[in-house]
Amino acid sequence: MVYRVIADIVLVVHFLFILFVIFGGLLAVKWRRVSWVHLPCLAWGTAIVTIGWVCPLTPLENRFRELAGQAGYEASFIEHYILSLVYPAGLTQTIQLILGVALLAFNCLVYAWVFLRHSRKAEK
Repeated sequence: MVYRVIADIVLVVHFLFILFVIFGGLLAVKWRRVSWVHLPCLAWGTAIVTIGWVCPLTPLENRFRELAGQAGYEASFIEHYILSLVYPAGLTQTIQLILGVALLAFNCLVYAWVFLRHSRKAEK
């Protein structure tokens, strides 16, 4: 029971990390210091998606699921929980590259907005 709860906590942390990687730049609009944490997380998340690395949270969750007597999964977190909802055919290298580029492009736009907003405030 304890290992299952720990595995579920790792799952929630993993999901929250992914949301932070995607949308954390929006927090920098309000709190610029968030960018000091978000930018390294963005780099890590982009590398994982683009290069196809496995996030260390995936095997960690699998290990706790095994200790709880549950079956783990071989695929990455995104493939197991999210990708099958969005892309039923599976994650290809091309899709990974597109996701990585989209992630960077979105966050570049957000940080351009943060920069312009800060520049305008500094001029006043």
